[in-house]
Amino acid sequence: MLLQVQFEGEQKYVKLSELTFDAFLKEVLLSVCDPHDEEHYYDPESGSGYLVWRLKTIQRKTAEERSASGSKSPKVGGPGHGRRPFTSDDVPTNEDMEAAIAVLRYSADDDTVRAKMKTTFIYRQAMVNDANKSADVFLVFPRFLDTPGLIEQDFRLMFGEVTSNKFLERWPTTFKRKVMEESHGLKPTTELLDLMRNAESVVEVENGWDSDMSANLLLLHLLPPSAQGRKRPGKMSASQAVDQLIRFQKVGTSVHQHLDTITQSSQPYLLALGSTTSSIHSYFIVIDQHALPCKATSSVGAFDELFKAHFVFASL
Repeated sequence: MLLQVQFEGEQKYVKLSELTFDAFLKEVLLSVCDPHDEEHYYDPESGSGYLVWRLKTIQRKTAEERSASGSKSPKVGGPGHGRRPFTSDDVPTNEDMEAAIAVLRYSADDDTVRAKMKTTFIYRQAMVNDANKSADVFLVFPRFLDTPGLIEQDFRLMFGEVTSNKFLERWPTTFKRKVMEESHGLKPTTELLDLMRNAESVVEVENGWDSDMSANLLLLHLLPPSAQGRKRPGKMSASQAVDQLIRFQKVGTSVHQHLDTITQSSQPYLLALGSTTSSIHSYFIVIDQHALPCKATSSVGAFDELFKAHFVFASL
């Protein structure tokens, strides 16, 4: 077997009678090295020498490069797949940023608010990803609390229109149908059957959530339950998980009263205001004693905004 090797910038050929490590090093020494320096390059008895050291160094560096490239590769799937950072033709200065934040604290003009929120997007993303500053995001940007649609705007700046529109576009034609199909294979329970009946209904049901919200809640039965944490060992049931996703409040009651009952931090969830669970008038996203109004009035639209809020406020 004839192998090509490179030594000190010069190409040479080594003939091997057998394909072993020792045979390879021996022939290399005979072909390219000074006989008086053979022990310096390779000692077959101890398995040491320059050539052994050099090969191990190359192997180590190759492994490190593969590890580094693997860690930098984007995760496949999810909204992060193919994500492009927000770019703007006009990069705001620190003075522009401070002025925009000052305007946002007092302005009630919708166009002005949306423009200034776009100007401060990069600053806000840095803030929500900083553990020391994220709790103050609604103090610095209070318009989240009274201007519907700002979560959607930030999400579009993060991921683009195609990704932002995908769920609502595919829900009625693809996603909802697949959820229903998979649910028929689950072990039937009273709660599961009620959700399936409501999800399949084409008219307003008397009791229970509307068709789209019922289908979304079926996901809690399809997905494996998660542990409740160290302080509360065990697995959370699907019925327990509903309160982590949506809560109902009778229309006419105070949203602030609901916020006052919150005693500990939790993941964002929907607060649905209506006469019954099947007839909801408005939705809010609750994040740590703050209620952000949803732009959507439909249950599937509110669910979409809740999903986006997790990314906008880095709560995943």
